[in-house]
Amino acid sequence: MLLWATGLQADEDDLVLIANPSVETHQLNRDTARAMFAMRQRTWPDGQAARVFVLPNDDQSHERFVKQFLNVYPHQLQMAWDRVVFSGTGQAPTQVDTEAQMLEQVASTPGGIGYIEKKHLDDRVNVIPLD
Repeated sequence: MLLWATGLQADEDDLVLIANPSVETHQLNRDTARAMFAMRQRTWPDGQAARVFVLPNDDQSHERFVKQFLNVYPHQLQMAWDRVVFSGTGQAPTQVDTEAQMLEQVASTPGGIGYIEKKHLDDRVNVIPLD
């Protein structure tokens, strides 16, 4: 578990980046993942349209994912979403309320990408490691 007050961090291995089985990309670099979640890159590296799913900004898993995997703060990611929405150049990602909904949406949406705690993982999605 992440302990903000003491500065201790949870093991990054308790969260995983997940994708719909239709996605042919088997690894992402951190910059590409950040661009996809910031809604600046709308396709997977193989050209397939990406559908991004996120948990609410105040969700602990969301906070940990954004900081540990994307190396940004949740408010920075929110500002990026606001910028594309207000400029009319794109949409914000689809927000789901729980990790169970995240798993269901990514599993059932071609091109879907999201994140969950490893304990919720099942064989309906693929894990995408970051290099």
